[in-house]
Amino acid sequence: MAIEPFVDGPIDGVLVRHLKNYTDHRGWLVELFRHDELDKELWPVMAYVSSTLPGVSRGPHEHVDQSDGFAFIGPGELCVYCWDNRPDSPTYRRRMKFVAGVSNPTAVYIPPGVAHAYRCVSDVPGMVFNAANRLYAGWDKKEPVDEIRHERDNPELFPLD
Repeated sequence: MAIEPFVDGPIDGVLVRHLKNYTDHRGWLVELFRHDELDKELWPVMAYVSSTLPGVSRGPHEHVDQSDGFAFIGPGELCVYCWDNRPDSPTYRRRMKFVAGVSNPTAVYIPPGVAHAYRCVSDVPGMVFNAANRLYAGWDKKEPVDEIRHERDNPELFPLD
């Protein structure tokens, strides 16, 4: 059975928000999320920060139940990739790709069933804030991890160039 090719374009349920830097003589501040700007289903229950080294990718993977809320604010730049793997979605087999980070501070909310990855495309590490709406491995880390990993899938299906 042939796999239907991906088409570029927006993905239903993926929310991309430009973040504003508030700068003064002390430095800068960026609001990553506010409860009054997000649907309650996206409210975080845990958060972490990661640093991705130049040329390194994280993902792709998707979740069955979890939504990820990412904030890409710098100091590096990350190329963000999303693929809609939800057969019932109006944007099934659609993909998105954009650069976010110091030049384009961006928050991205990714629903379950949308595969996602990012690669650091700058000469300095990219910092990523993740605020998931489900606990990693559940309460006390005693449940199965909600991830479907795609790192070994066909590179034509998930091209991280």
